[in-house]
Amino acid sequence: MTRFRYGIALTAVCAAALLTGCGGGGVYSTSGESADSAPAPASEAQSGGAARDESSSNQARPEKVEQSAGDGVVSGVKVVQQDRQVIYTGSMTVRATQVTPAAQQAKQIAAEAGGYLSQEESNASGDDEASAMLEFKIPVAKYPEVLRRLGGELGKQLSLNQNAQDVTLKVADVESRLKSAEQSLESLRTLLKRANTIGQVLDVEREISERQADLESLQAQQKQLATQTSMATLTLRLVGPVTVVDDPADEPAGFLGGLAAGWRALVSFTKTALTVIGALLPWAAASLPLVVLMVWLIRRDRRRPVPPPQPGPEAP
Repeated sequence: MTRFRYGIALTAVCAAALLTGCGGGGVYSTSGESADSAPAPASEAQSGGAARDESSSNQARPEKVEQSAGDGVVSGVKVVQQDRQVIYTGSMTVRATQVTPAAQQAKQIAAEAGGYLSQEESNASGDDEASAMLEFKIPVAKYPEVLRRLGGELGKQLSLNQNAQDVTLKVADVESRLKSAEQSLESLRTLLKRANTIGQVLDVEREISERQADLESLQAQQKQLATQTSMATLTLRLVGPVTVVDDPADEPAGFLGGLAAGWRALVSFTKTALTVIGALLPWAAASLPLVVLMVWLIRRDRRRPVPPPQPGPEAP
């Protein structure tokens, strides 16, 4: 019983000592803060205040970043702007004093910009009514300069239409499919080396042939897109001083527009029919005597009397 009392007393003493140590630690921390908060010179107070402001601001920044991250905003990500892939096309109509020299000058302007002539159609019916249609491939970087020179140096610019088609997603899709096709083809070639039977070899080779055709098709698409995005297409129409140029914007719409279109179609058909008749008329005049002779011979044969049938020999 005495030992039990001594045990209880010893436990109480240890607990008191432990509580005293904990209390002393708390007092030590508080006394440290009170010592720091003691009056100090003005310069030290200012520097200390600035340091505390800076430390408090530095401590507040991570909390703000964490809040932004908690709201779903991704922080610390560097955004890289992707280059846009655009196909530029344009058409221009210019009225020139002389169409042929203007066409040669247009070719020279395109060549100086690094472009080339891809298609040409000309109608040299006369100096005043002549016309030409030129299609150029121009580097995209030089495209605005070429437009300015063609519209200002060749003559009077009548119209200009431009179009821009963004094919960035299409280019990315073709590139992704191309990489997948290359990886698939490489895997099939590795599988071909592991084939043991003739049937397996034939199946893998057939699959490789199909994937190779798909790969070549994707490569052709990639090359075509690269050409279209690197070179702008410009169609230049040159007309003479008195050539009539139809502007679709000036045409009436609705019933009057349909009536005008029908009248133009009728006039065009009439011109074509008269041209055909004029081309066939000399042949008809030359073959008319022969036709008349054939008709006369046929009628003469019909008018010739048929001889009566001769009686046969009498029976005995």
